[in-house]
Amino acid sequence: MALRTVTRKIGSKLLPRFSPASLLHSHATSFGFKEVREEEKSQMVGNVFSNVASNYDTMNDLMSVGLHRLWKDRLVSKLNPFPGMNHLDVAGGTGDVAFRILDSINSIKRRALLNVLEDDFQEETKVYVCDINLNMLNVGKKRAMQRGLGEDKSLLWVEGDAEALSFGDNTMDGYTIAFGIRNVTHIENALSEAYRVLKRGGRFLCLELSHVEVPVFKDFYDFYSFSIIPTLGELVAGDRESYQYLVESIRRFPPQETFASMIADAGFQKVEYENLVGGVVAIHSGLKI
Repeated sequence: MALRTVTRKIGSKLLPRFSPASLLHSHATSFGFKEVREEEKSQMVGNVFSNVASNYDTMNDLMSVGLHRLWKDRLVSKLNPFPGMNHLDVAGGTGDVAFRILDSINSIKRRALLNVLEDDFQEETKVYVCDINLNMLNVGKKRAMQRGLGEDKSLLWVEGDAEALSFGDNTMDGYTIAFGIRNVTHIENALSEAYRVLKRGGRFLCLELSHVEVPVFKDFYDFYSFSIIPTLGELVAGDRESYQYLVESIRRFPPQETFASMIADAGFQKVEYENLVGGVVAIHSGLKI
C-alpha cells in the first residue's frame, strides 16, 4: 500500500488539472471506449446496472477474488464512523458500505457502553444509501432484510443522482462513494455536490478501481481485465457487454494524481490517496474545512 498526500498551493502546478473537455467534445462523453452524447450516458449506465444488479455481489467476489470486501473494510476504517453521525453513501445500492458503517458504529456503542436506549441511538445515527438505479437499491433492501436491518430507522434508502443530490447544504458528517464515481457523466459535478452536502470538518472518501503502476503487473492486469472479466460476466451473469463496459470505464477514469487534483479543485483540503494492490484500486480522501 502507498499513501500519498496531495499538496495544492495557489498558483502552483504541482498536479495536472483535469478537464473532461480536454478528452472529449463538450457535448460528448465516454461510455467505456465509445464516445456518446452526454444525455445518452446516464441511460446507458443505468441499463448496465439494471442488467448486473441481481448478480452484482457474486460477480464482485469472482472478479476481485473476494478482495473487494477488504477494500471496503479499509474504506470504512479510514472514515472512522461515530455514533450520531449523518452519513451519505452514494452509488451504494447493494448496501455493502452502509452495512459496514453501521456495524462499526454499533461496535463503538457496545464498547463504550453508551448510556442511552437502543431506540434513541438508532434515531440519532442516519446512514443514507443513495443510488440512481432502483434495481440496485432493491437488492440492497433485500440484503438489509436478510441481515435483520429491514426496520432499522438509522438506515435510509434514497433514489438519487450523484450530480444533483436532494440533501441540504452542510448536512452530512461523511460522504463515501465506492466503485461509482467513474460512471457519472460529469465527475466534477459529483465532487461539487459532495462538497456542498458535507459539513465543515466532514470527510469525503472515494474507493475506485484505478491505474496499475508496476509495468509487469500492468500487463497481467490488462489481460485479466479484458480477457477474463467479460468472459466471467458471460458465463455467470449471461452478460458479456456490461462487464466489457465496466472494464473499459476503468481505463477511461483519470489516473490517481489527476483525480486527486479534481478533488482539490472542488474545494477539499488535505487531499490524499492510498493505492491498494499496486493501484488496482485507490482510496482518495479529502476534508471540507
